[in-house]
Amino acid sequence: MALMSLELHQTGKRMFDLVAAITLAIVTLPITLFVAFVLWIVQRRVLFRQSRPGLNGQPFTLYKFCSMNDARDKAGVLLPDDQRMTRIGTILRNMSLDELPQLWNVIKGEMSLVGPRPLLMEYLDRYTPEQARRHEVRPGITGWAQVNGRNAISWGEKFKLDVWYVDNASFALDLVILYRTFMRVVSRRGITDGRHATTSKFAGSMSSDKL
Repeated sequence: MALMSLELHQTGKRMFDLVAAITLAIVTLPITLFVAFVLWIVQRRVLFRQSRPGLNGQPFTLYKFCSMNDARDKAGVLLPDDQRMTRIGTILRNMSLDELPQLWNVIKGEMSLVGPRPLLMEYLDRYTPEQARRHEVRPGITGWAQVNGRNAISWGEKFKLDVWYVDNASFALDLVILYRTFMRVVSRRGITDGRHATTSKFAGSMSSDKL
């Protein structure tokens, strides 16, 4: 019964996502074009592309506006996020405008407006079986973890919130998350974890509650 309820929710959710994402893409088109123009003029790079795990852990290409450069140390290793974050990138992240290209991922059916955030492919082997359940639904631009701390809470807490969402997903809950996301963007709370420009790396379940 629970599986059937989840499938019905996902079917209706896909229709809502498609209509809402197309509408938002049209409404925000002037902002999207302006940001793309400024990024090209300032840093000659517009889009960030990276393979991320989607529904059932299947990879897809995630799109974001570039907020970092590729600065490396003498050994060729990428510098920490806070050292690679560009001035315009900081502005985009603070306003969550770097996420706008992900509306295309939603339109394509690779993401949803609401769901667990798509993390790195390298994390797949580090999840516990319970944590891996976050991939039972499409990843989202925003999610239950994002409106309950975003980058300011530990990995363990994020994953518990993600799995809670999977078990309690509903259209009403999605509307609550979208509303709370809007309020968080306006207040700019939880953008960082206080120690990193974005969030620290997930090293595995043994260390997730210590971050």
